[in-house]
Amino acid sequence: MGVSNETPFGVCSLVELAKNNPDLYPRIVSIQNSYSLVVRKDFEAGLAEACYHHKVSLLPYSPLAGGSLSNKYQKDKLPQGARYTMFPGFMDRYWGSQNEAAVTEYSKIAAAKDMSPTELALSWCYHRNHVASTIIGATSIAQLKEDIKAYDTRLDEETKAEINQVYKKYTDPTKFA
Repeated sequence: MGVSNETPFGVCSLVELAKNNPDLYPRIVSIQNSYSLVVRKDFEAGLAEACYHHKVSLLPYSPLAGGSLSNKYQKDKLPQGARYTMFPGFMDRYWGSQNEAAVTEYSKIAAAKDMSPTELALSWCYHRNHVASTIIGATSIAQLKEDIKAYDTRLDEETKAEINQVYKKYTDPTKFA
């Protein structure tokens, strides 16, 4: 049985197990990883190629990076009842990192395109070639409506280029203080 451990997280190994033993192992069709405008390098640099070659889609969770990409969370003024205040330590990586600066830049792009920061972030994630669907965490009907509306938003090439410029400046900003 040809099992490969050449790629991170053993995607190839699991695919090979399913190919060689279909009665024992179901074929993998998707993987779940955190994936957003501010958390993307691990997947894109480590798993995207293996997933592409083995026809495994990404089912990202936290496409709004714990809500930070909505730009409603700022250290000095958090909304009442926000997850950041309800659960101490929740998403600490979004504080004291370059994330706030990146979110500000992405929010400026959204404003210039007459859309909300949420709409920009979700539209970008929803329409990536390797994304099968997304796992969203709306806590109100208004948020759910905005999340669904974002699916119908298609980003033009200019907007994607602007997003890529911010990404070059703040590549996975939650990992750097």
